[in-house]
Amino acid sequence: MTTPEPFPIGTSGQPWGPVEVAQWRARQSVRRSYAQDVLARIEALRARFEVSEYGTLDYAPDRYALYAAGSRDWNETLPVALVTGGVHGYETSGVHGALQFLEDRAQDYAGRVNLLVAPCVSPWAYERIQRWNHDAIDPNRSFREQSPAQESTALMRLIAPFAGRFLLHIDLHETTDSDEGEFRPALAARDGKPFEPGTIPDGFYLVDDSDNPQPAFQRAIIEAVEKVTHIAPADPDGTIIGSPVILRGVIEYALRPLGLCAGITGARYTTTTEVYPDSPRATSEQCNDAQVAAVCAALDFALT
Repeated sequence: MTTPEPFPIGTSGQPWGPVEVAQWRARQSVRRSYAQDVLARIEALRARFEVSEYGTLDYAPDRYALYAAGSRDWNETLPVALVTGGVHGYETSGVHGALQFLEDRAQDYAGRVNLLVAPCVSPWAYERIQRWNHDAIDPNRSFREQSPAQESTALMRLIAPFAGRFLLHIDLHETTDSDEGEFRPALAARDGKPFEPGTIPDGFYLVDDSDNPQPAFQRAIIEAVEKVTHIAPADPDGTIIGSPVILRGVIEYALRPLGLCAGITGARYTTTTEVYPDSPRATSEQCNDAQVAAVCAALDFALT
């Protein structure tokens, strides 16, 4: 067995401080445009949806306006469904899948549910194809009171007026080869812990809430997505990313205790999608289509 190379930042066994965070940040560079890829598409939706700015990320010298799109025919007697993407900015189909759902399918649900879609929660990370935010914090472990992540705080503020009304929340993610090659080693180094190699599942899977499991709901999404892309098999030990498989293509996490985005609404139906864009069996178009199929299947199940 080969010994992994030491992470290039920090001292082995010691958590990072401000100096190491600054060194990590200096290694990040803009690789794509939030304005061109995301904001331009959101602007084009204004004729069909209520588009609102729900916050600003102030990472001097950069500032990023955060936008959500909601149903234009908002009805206070109907439940609310939340779709989020780009909590991890590098997970591309989460962002583009949310936008594609708005463009192609969202109006199919007009008059049946109030939709609220935040397609790119972490634009600083989107531009740099990064998991963490500007401060080397994972927003998807930061959805809690007095959050250290501006991205998480802004989203929680957006949904606060609708507390108790959410029927559904689907959070769109990816699991990529870079998780194992870049982001997990960085996490171990940041926290001063040894890196423990893992595996990357080949295919789509879901994360249910162990405190509110909804197996029939998860199964309906898996069956819909399977028509678009393949479902991740379990590892030989019966796990996916180290968690026991409870249904084909489904694992569980304790969403709220872990500070995960999918736990913020208290909705009856919640799930986190995980698309695998690095598979030789999937294209970027399939990944986006899989996210849209998951959103539609979730809505169809919840609304029946």
